[in-house]
Amino acid sequence: MSSETEIEQGAADEAKEPASALLVITLGIAGLLAGIVLVGTFIFTKPLIEQNKAEALQRAIFKVLANCDSFEELVLVDGVLKPAGDKTKDGGDVKQVFVGYDKNKEFVGFAIPGAEPGFQDIIGVIYGYNPHEEIIVGFEVLESKETPGLGDKIFKDLAFQENFKALRVSPEIVIVKNGQKANDNEVEAITGATISSKAVVRLLNKSMEEWKKLIEAYVESEKLGKP
Repeated sequence: MSSETEIEQGAADEAKEPASALLVITLGIAGLLAGIVLVGTFIFTKPLIEQNKAEALQRAIFKVLANCDSFEELVLVDGVLKPAGDKTKDGGDVKQVFVGYDKNKEFVGFAIPGAEPGFQDIIGVIYGYNPHEEIIVGFEVLESKETPGLGDKIFKDLAFQENFKALRVSPEIVIVKNGQKANDNEVEAITGATISSKAVVRLLNKSMEEWKKLIEAYVESEKLGKP
């Protein structure tokens, strides 16, 4: 009896082995196909995503710079702002700003992108800057995952947006409580979204620290007159 049992058990084990191998092969093929689909989707959608981002950026530049009809991309090369060329664009990540002109090709200001951690995630913005008056003249949020109903007010709250119509950047931008703004370098925080409000102010101060002198040097070298 024991011999027959061993034979039956061996047959059962032999039957299980092909079934297990088939399962492994099936899962491997499914994983391979899923990987191919994901890679194909990424390859197909990446140009569309990049195009959408470029179009959104262009719209934002025109929004943060009043009367802007055209703009030129400038990149930071060896500590100097220069027009972006094919070589600089293909060189990987570069730091960039945009100089805007009206329909008569007169200078209207700079559009400066920036990013800073907020309450939930990175806040990406672009703002308009008048270097002659040293004021921010426009502000647009490009990317934000801040809390709906609170942190997202940095781009939904019209009163908060008013802070950036003529915001002086010197000596630095200061955050104050809602209703307590007394100076033109102050930003009124959004009630209930203080962290997001502070993130925006921190972003602008860091950005000005990085770009202000570089922009001043470019304005002087190109003899750009007041807007």
